[in-house]
Amino acid sequence: QVQLVESGGGLVQAGGSLRLSCAASGSIFSINTMGWYRQAPGNQRELVARITSGGSTKYADSVKGRFTVSRDNAKNSVNLQMNSLKLEDTAVYYCNAEISFDRRVTTWFNYWGQGTQVTVSS
Repeated sequence: QVQLVESGGGLVQAGGSLRLSCAASGSIFSINTMGWYRQAPGNQRELVARITSGGSTKYADSVKGRFTVSRDNAKNSVNLQMNSLKLEDTAVYYCNAEISFDRRVTTWFNYWGQGTQVTVSS
């Protein structure tokens, strides 16, 4: 019913910048929290950044001051601006959203994008 489509991944040199975007589509009533997670080979999936419908944000300590998460509620999208990229930022980045479909019952369902590869080189 819902699709999350990411874009913007790729190869970038250390110290460079990259901007990820994710757009949700489908029969959506509202979206609560949207965010980005990442998973490097051999590691657990971890939270990178998330933002509530009201604009409150949370970041992993490792990316604070370098990454900025934002959203456009009219477009049902979330972005991640990544600056001063480091080698350890290399991972598959996944978009996540908590979505409701019913005006009467606020039940949130988690949806995930397919993932986009971010590779930081020296």
